[in-house]
Amino acid sequence: MSVPPEAPREPRQTLYHPDEGVLYICSDSVGETAEAVAMATLRQFGGKKVRIKRVGHVREVEEIERLLEEAKRYESFVAYTLVQPKLREAMLKESARLGVRAVDIMGPMLQAFTDTFHDAPKRKPGLLHEMDEQYFNRVEAIEFAVKYDDGRDPTGLTQAQVVLVGVSRTSKTPLSMFLAHKGYKVANWPLVPEVRLPEELLSLDPERVFGLTMNAEAIHKIRTERLRAVGLPEGASYAAMERIVRELEYAESVMHRIGCRIINVSDKAIEETAGIIMGYFS
Repeated sequence: MSVPPEAPREPRQTLYHPDEGVLYICSDSVGETAEAVAMATLRQFGGKKVRIKRVGHVREVEEIERLLEEAKRYESFVAYTLVQPKLREAMLKESARLGVRAVDIMGPMLQAFTDTFHDAPKRKPGLLHEMDEQYFNRVEAIEFAVKYDDGRDPTGLTQAQVVLVGVSRTSKTPLSMFLAHKGYKVANWPLVPEVRLPEELLSLDPERVFGLTMNAEAIHKIRTERLRAVGLPEGASYAAMERIVRELEYAESVMHRIGCRIINVSDKAIEETAGIIMGYFS
């Protein structure tokens, strides 16, 4: 029994505020790459509010035509990552016909790779998220990070590729998860003056250990907000400046004892700190 081809999907109608702009993302895969570039671009501007509308898994030329017509109505433009030749051709043709700017995120890179290394692209969408060996390595790394998060089991320290240490609220857990998504097996251990250090931590190669520190004022603010969020009194010793200073001094002494690299994360995003750490392994 033959199955009729799936009809092109109608784009979801979205109403935008007249004072709000909209930036369209078009992809024959998920659209994550183009959206990441768009988000990085938006952060460079602080004027008009712009919302991102992502249209992924595009398969038919008609979908591109409707998307460009909508972009024209809202006086916007489209950023796209399309590897299918017919879709790329349709995007170029229709954007020119309608006078809508279309920004090719991946095309120049594909062409540069082809010209430089004399190879041809597979033209297969979704390879970034293909369930290959690299994908399963990431899954394994994420499971590892969850299992050995926040000092749950010291045996994980010897198995980890990266070990993070620091006082509470220095972003050890989110950083562990971010690195895990990049394929690194990460364990983290909280440094608390009253808790004895495990022998596993003291015996590690210091090249694999990274100490996270932060300005006392920044930690005080974060911990105070945390106490407020869980309904505890803000005057608890956990957020007391005297306690925070003592913890930081203890943590610094431990880091120097281990001989690990120390990163001040006070004004750093998770991505920035992760980039510093990954730089030591590249």
